[in-house]
Amino acid sequence: MNGSNVTADPPQGRRERNKQRVRDSIYYAAIELFADQGYDQTTVDEIAEKADVARGTFFNHFQKKEDLITEWGAKRRDVLREGLAAATETDPRRALLECMGLLADISLSDPALTRALTTAWVKAGCILQEEPYLSDMLGDFVVEARRRGQVPDSVDPRLAGLLLRDVYFGTVFRWVQRPEGESDLAADLHTACETVLDGIMPLSAHGS
Repeated sequence: MNGSNVTADPPQGRRERNKQRVRDSIYYAAIELFADQGYDQTTVDEIAEKADVARGTFFNHFQKKEDLITEWGAKRRDVLREGLAAATETDPRRALLECMGLLADISLSDPALTRALTTAWVKAGCILQEEPYLSDMLGDFVVEARRRGQVPDSVDPRLAGLLLRDVYFGTVFRWVQRPEGESDLAADLHTACETVLDGIMPLSAHGS
């Protein structure tokens, strides 16, 4: 092939890819350290050293160590979104339970990291700044159930979504507090979710 016909990648594109590679390197170095030795025990200098970057480079990508928790949460949301896109269940109640199962799978894919960063997430006060992504998504299931006549019109989907989100977070927090292996997160989430659904979306409402 004639070299003059080869179009080089735009310089800006290369810079952005390199920037993303460095950011990813810092992130994955950090979460490995968090899982191994805990969030509070890990310093920015240790993260920079493991990622083989200068301390200043860390702050070019993350303003503070807590931003890594936000990044972790965003990546978990991406995995959940992909899982829900591939799901085939259409009944709102079963779909909600399947969603809880996906959330459990995400947490259990790396239990040590989940324990370390969930604890750090609470300590950093991130729960007070949580965007309503999860509650809105859970509320959408309730909207669909109400459309099907499975939920009374008196049930507010937004409040139901918030309640289901609180059930999820509360169950995960309790799981984190217990010794490893003492409780089954997936089973606990399923039971907790069903308890709420029995109040707003009873099985008898859709003949199951």
